[in-house]
Amino acid sequence: MLSKEQILAALSHVNDPELHRSLTDLKMVRDIQISGGSVEVTIALTVPNCPLKAQIEADVRAAISGLPGVEAVHVKMTAMTEEERQAIFGKPKEGAAAAYNHVQRVIAVMSGKGGVGKSLVTGLLATALAQQGYKVGVLDADITGPSIPTLFGLHGPLEPGPVGIRPVESALGIKVMSMNFLLEREDQPVIWRGPLIGSAITQLWGDVYWGDLDYLLVDLPPGTSDASLTTLQSLPVNGIIMVTTPQSLASMVVRKAVHMAQAVNTPIIGVVENMAYFTCPETGKRHDIFGASHSAEVAQAAAAPILVQLPIDPQVAAMCDAGKIEAVSLAETPALLNAFLEVVPVTK
Repeated sequence: MLSKEQILAALSHVNDPELHRSLTDLKMVRDIQISGGSVEVTIALTVPNCPLKAQIEADVRAAISGLPGVEAVHVKMTAMTEEERQAIFGKPKEGAAAAYNHVQRVIAVMSGKGGVGKSLVTGLLATALAQQGYKVGVLDADITGPSIPTLFGLHGPLEPGPVGIRPVESALGIKVMSMNFLLEREDQPVIWRGPLIGSAITQLWGDVYWGDLDYLLVDLPPGTSDASLTTLQSLPVNGIIMVTTPQSLASMVVRKAVHMAQAVNTPIIGVVENMAYFTCPETGKRHDIFGASHSAEVAQAAAAPILVQLPIDPQVAAMCDAGKIEAVSLAETPALLNAFLEVVPVTK
């Protein structure tokens, strides 16, 4: 004869998909009713409107259905109150989510020069990694000029998670966090001084529930001041991808960022040259629109390889404007991915 103890034992092997703790440990199992071979169980989600509700319900149903004598399973869903949640996780405090995050590699995408395509490189690499089955997140650290949400076609508002803010997920499952998700209007300016910007970056890291990630890519703003310094000194950055364009002027400014990275002892894992050339679709001829490349000077200063040279492609630009970077099919993307994985591999 079925008993509540058997049901609880079965549910003790069902984990919350985000927190990786059992439903019984998290006190999510609220009521069990048994009538013959029919079982009705009530599960209290950690937050209302949990996006993983369907997965939890399916896992509960499967665990109970596997018990001898069970003929039907009915799963009811409710949600914890704030008091109940605090009793389990404690009172929310700044940086609390960081204790629950497991990120294997944090990679900053940097330049020092504006308009070279840091966000494009971040988006392309995140997409390529996700397509290969890696768990990827993107932190848009450009607080005053965020562009990552536009590239991925994502919008707020944000939803609370069990222990922190839940990032917005793209079609491929890339977890994205940006200041733009916190604004009433996407074109609303953020008029802050440096210390506030630095504080915002640390909060986007510590107060966001990233969960398990193979890679977190951090899209940095231009310059070598507060935002970049805060990121490199406050986040566990494993390495930097330096982005440049062919011009001598761009090379000079990017080398400033190289020397900054070296000053704070953060390794540069490679250089990406964006807008390297343009291939005429009618003739197939390559044109070096910005002249001879000076990216080798950046690579030499950084003591790092050139990972890839990306062309100017109007179709890619149009797809990014339309929020469809995950659908971009750029011939050079596999080269970027393979070169990147050689330098910073993770265990999947």
